Amino acid sequence: MTIRNLIKFLFNSLILGGLITGILGFIIRWSEFQPYFTEVKIGAIFSTFIWLVGVGFIFAVVSQVGFFAYLFIHQFGLGLFKSLWNAVQLVLIVFVLFDLIYFRFQAFAGKDESLLPYIGLALFILVAALMVAYLKAKMTNRNIFVSALFFMVVVTILEWLPVLRPNDESWVYLMIFPLIACNAYQMLMLPKYNRLSAEERAKRTSNNQNKKATR
Repeated sequence: MTIRNLIKFLFNSLILGGLITGILGFIIRWSEFQPYFTEVKIGAIFSTFIWLVGVGFIFAVVSQVGFFAYLFIHQFGLGLFKSLWNAVQLVLIVFVLFDLIYFRFQAFAGKDESLLPYIGLALFILVAALMVAYLKAKMTNRNIFVSALFFMVVVTILEWLPVLRPNDESWVYLMIFPLIACNAYQMLMLPKYNRLSAEERAKRTSNNQNKKATR
């Protein structure tokens, strides 16, 4: 990928994370920010939105780091496990989803609290991941489905750990939506920027050859 397209790729992901956090932050933390709207505090609304966008930028950067780490892990896994890599990824997906449900329930569930909310959160991530993996496989080839699913489930949950550990509900939900959106964007849009970069390099090479031919 060319530097220009890499910057566009990262910048768009950053803006996406910031806007989603800025908008959803008011909804998710409505009980905290409602007085700003009922009392029409424009300055407070604007400053809070800017703060939420800044937080979203941080979430987007976490997503970007996770994505490039995944690219390295994917290549390493292919080299180490070869044809078994897809099976290994499926096992890790099941293991991480089980951990997300079971250990969070054991650590944070109150007395007589149902397991269903913990299962529901894991199912939400799985459904979102399946949708992205399906689109990725449709855009490229079906062999990429498991790897895309692995990234959208395992890497997203690992990126989510900083707020899962303290288990502040508002932060848990505030972070997961921009993470999923940014991870989906990066997974689905990478081929586009790679293609644009290849076209730019080919055009540059052609121009250089034309210049040499006219000398």
